Amino acid sequence: MSYTTEEKFLKAYEMACKTTQKFAPDIMLHFYAYYKKATQVNGFYAPPMSEGDIRNAFKVNALLQIKNISKQEAREKYIELVEEHIGEVT
Repeated sequence: MSYTTEEKFLKAYEMACKTTQKFAPDIMLHFYAYYKKATQVNGFYAPPMSEGDIRNAFKVNALLQIKNISKQEAREKYIELVEEHIGEVT
């Protein structure tokens, strides 16, 4: 059976949510950015910022790095990340 990218993306997201694996911060930022881009509703998402909030600054940077890819590409990249770090999305 062949899955659509959307179905495969949802399965990949479920796998990522259920994993107990720990990932390096840069990998986590990739997961975050691709997920946010793949699920954005209206325009560019930016997390709320407060002065000295380095964590959200890294999130914004990760989002800016992928701002020119489509939602479809973000879904595909997210699936690739899951398959690379967690396992095959079936």
